[in-house]
Amino acid sequence: MDLTFNKNEDHNKLLVSDLRRRFAKVKLGGGQKRIDKLHEKGKMTARERIDYLLDDDKSIEIGAFAGEDMYKEHGGCPSGGVVVKIGYVQGKQCIVVANDATVKAGAWFPITGKKNLRAQEIAIENKLPIIYLVDSAGVYLPMQDEIFPDKEHFGRIFRNNAVMSSMGITQIAAVMGSCVAGGAYLPIMSDEALIVDKTGSIFLAGSYLVKAAIGETIDNETLGGATTHCEISGVTDYKAKDDKDALNTIKNIVDKIGDYDKAGFSRKESFPPKENENDIYGLLPKARHEQYDMLDIIKRLVDNSEFEQYKKGYGQTIITGYARIDGWAVGIVANQRKLVKTKKGEMQFGGVIYNDSADKATRFIANCNQKKIPLVFLQDVTGFMVGSKSEHGGIIKDGAKMVNAVSNSVVPKFTIVIGNSYGAGNYAMCGKAYDPRLIAAWPSAELAVMSGASAAKVLLQIETASLKKKGEEITPEKEKELFDKIKSRYDNQISPYYAAARIWTDAIIDPLDTRKWVSMGIEAADHAPIEKPFNLGVIQV
Repeated sequence: MDLTFNKNEDHNKLLVSDLRRRFAKVKLGGGQKRIDKLHEKGKMTARERIDYLLDDDKSIEIGAFAGEDMYKEHGGCPSGGVVVKIGYVQGKQCIVVANDATVKAGAWFPITGKKNLRAQEIAIENKLPIIYLVDSAGVYLPMQDEIFPDKEHFGRIFRNNAVMSSMGITQIAAVMGSCVAGGAYLPIMSDEALIVDKTGSIFLAGSYLVKAAIGETIDNETLGGATTHCEISGVTDYKAKDDKDALNTIKNIVDKIGDYDKAGFSRKESFPPKENENDIYGLLPKARHEQYDMLDIIKRLVDNSEFEQYKKGYGQTIITGYARIDGWAVGIVANQRKLVKTKKGEMQFGGVIYNDSADKATRFIANCNQKKIPLVFLQDVTGFMVGSKSEHGGIIKDGAKMVNAVSNSVVPKFTIVIGNSYGAGNYAMCGKAYDPRLIAAWPSAELAVMSGASAAKVLLQIETASLKKKGEEITPEKEKELFDKIKSRYDNQISPYYAAARIWTDAIIDPLDTRKWVSMGIEAADHAPIEKPFNLGVIQV
């Protein structure tokens, strides 16, 4: 191993170490004191409930960093106040959504709504059973205007409940704490509802509001406790004595669910990569502008390190080809990050999409759709090539073809942001707007319109021009100070944690977890047979 490899390895392992440190903090939710208070009430935390429900440790978490460094004036909202995992219950793959009562009593912030909707979206796209573990005080009132009335707000949850029911997607809800106001509809719009005795309650208005509204004096347990809803109102189907009893009942219900119609994606015996997966840390450059061979990364992600390249010598700044990941057949579309030389003797920059590479990717995506092969996009892209040669060659037209193919693809798509994800390159390589079934980022990822340095130079020109108009003198020292300030602000926004906080990605993952994410994602997608043919629509030839 050379010195550069060792430096890269140290840098990337530090990034993964920082990821683990941040995640350990997130797992505490509202803090140890609030966890202890839950335990004193005989309740489990959201994460303890999910861990007890799932079969083993083979799970992936969606949106762990949702809300990171957001809502500071409101005390923060770790993990969006809700925990979401895809895992296995009695051998059946499910998605589980659990309110975290240690975070503002499980109240819904705007990001909480977005994360819940993302969980439902995953369930709908993949026809995956969904289990809700409800323990929430409802909408966070100080921010009600940002969570209540719009299309993608709180009410969309119940609309999705109804849609999933009509699609035959199993929904099970356990009320394990508060379930109030509009939130009371979620468990009752599920297929089956459980409630925990003494700690669970469901009502449209609590005892204080009832007293204020109609003058009736009643306690919450009599108003909407487990006995009321299991024996009088008939709102719930099962009464559990405690959290574990409720979770055991869910396990028994899931155990009886029949098999599902499969999409029929190809899977064979799984083999680990022959190349050492840990080498990824040393191969991935410390600096985002440095060149490297993406093929070296691919060989450490795919079974037996076997990769069949499609159009190997053409459009070389995008790599396309077939492989298997954990036994699943996949078509890989990846940005080549090293400088390449064309047959015409021209040099092309790594990470840039040229006319020929866009054309190649479009054809490959169409082929995968025809053969029913899921697509995996490995992003490290700075954008499309600019300049007169590219424009005269029709780069916009070729780029539009690729975006068209990605948009209309009917096979499931999975996106891993390895490094840069800039500008229209993000779109063409299946960014969040293009409906990947799952999108995850490595700690080395950057998502933005352009790099921090490029953006800072543009913004500096605008700001200095504005200051000069006001009569201010811009010295070289002042210009550097402005540049550093602008770049620092912009660099914060291109961080993978900034993106994960806003659920632009589903997770930040250790590169060594990439195979598990893709495999579990395709397994989930296999629950949903493809129902429409691939059609590119109208494109400029």
